[in-house]
Amino acid sequence: MFHDRARLTVIAGKGGDGSMHFRREKFVPKGGPDGGDGGPGGDVVLVADPRRRDLSGFRPNQKLRAERGGNGGGSLSAGAAGADAVLAVPIGTQVLDPDGRLIADLAQPGARVVVAKGGTGGRGNKRFASPTRQTPRFAEIGMPGEEGEIELHLKLLADAALVGFPNAGKSSLLARISNARPKVADYPFTTLAPNLGTVESADGRQLTVADVPGLIEGASEGVGLGHEFLAHLERTRLLLHVIDSSEDDVVERWRTIDAELEAYGAGLDTRPQAVVLNKIDLSPELPSFEVDDERIVGVFRVSAATGAGIDDLKRGLFSLVPPEEVVPPAPGAEAELVDYLVYRPQPAKRAFRIYRTEGGFRITGAPPPAEELEAILKAAGAREGDEVEVGDEILEWQ
Repeated sequence: MFHDRARLTVIAGKGGDGSMHFRREKFVPKGGPDGGDGGPGGDVVLVADPRRRDLSGFRPNQKLRAERGGNGGGSLSAGAAGADAVLAVPIGTQVLDPDGRLIADLAQPGARVVVAKGGTGGRGNKRFASPTRQTPRFAEIGMPGEEGEIELHLKLLADAALVGFPNAGKSSLLARISNARPKVADYPFTTLAPNLGTVESADGRQLTVADVPGLIEGASEGVGLGHEFLAHLERTRLLLHVIDSSEDDVVERWRTIDAELEAYGAGLDTRPQAVVLNKIDLSPELPSFEVDDERIVGVFRVSAATGAGIDDLKRGLFSLVPPEEVVPPAPGAEAELVDYLVYRPQPAKRAFRIYRTEGGFRITGAPPPAEELEAILKAAGAREGDEVEVGDEILEWQ
């Protein structure tokens, strides 16, 4: 079953703790500090993968957790960086926060976004050595990674999309012109989810065509199945109005669907359109379509059942949807690839630091809220009886 919505809990890796260690070797009884830094925690990353078609592979409320960074060691050994958790999503996936605000739009193959940043690794005690403090008996603990919920919304990327009333023959037409094999039956709402097909020309060029579930009057207001799937039309380059030409009200059917597209907005009312008059095999004469509208770039008369007019339609598609022009960078200019468009502000740097001491922990700067501080200390291995120094106050971990 096609899924275009998913909710994930993302948990980035905690940074590794810095090491509090002193050099102890034969003939060096009082070596200096040599504690290494902890490694950074892994990030949670989403990558647009053209092999993914929808979001059906995700479990409800799935958790995606990156690896924590390794702790530092003696002899200035740095901890290993935590492995990123990388999740492949379909091209056209939008990432939103729990409030529905857009974080990123992965509209290109290979586009990627870090949705949860791993925590920074703690500094080892070697970092704090100075001429006046030659034996620092403390080291910094690693910070926790970002954690939260995100929503994924998929908007299909297609060169052309079939729209029309239920039972207009859109699925049959898609099966005729492409490699798609959607469910076809002689009753309304056979298609309950968008289908994608690839149309190939004689010279090897390919177009992607989407079959969107049938629209009815009031679809833009949430009536029927149309409202949920109108979003999949926002990125299509050409709209194909599929109309049952065996009915008498061909123009009125076109006007009804066109009104729903205009009511929905998002530029659908200005998109180029081609009208496909289907089921010509059921009428003794070819149907007419007398509408003067500059958006209509072509009218095709076909029969998905017999194949009549299908070759003309396929040739017309390739002429109406020209290849997208790739503009090479200017000579000498640096070609920079924008992986994704980020809308959320980056979080501010933490206003506190936490150090492991011989007796417990010490917090400098503005301490975080009590619940966050407790979680950080617990993750750092705080045990009952450890001293927690906050400013001039010394507390005992319970």
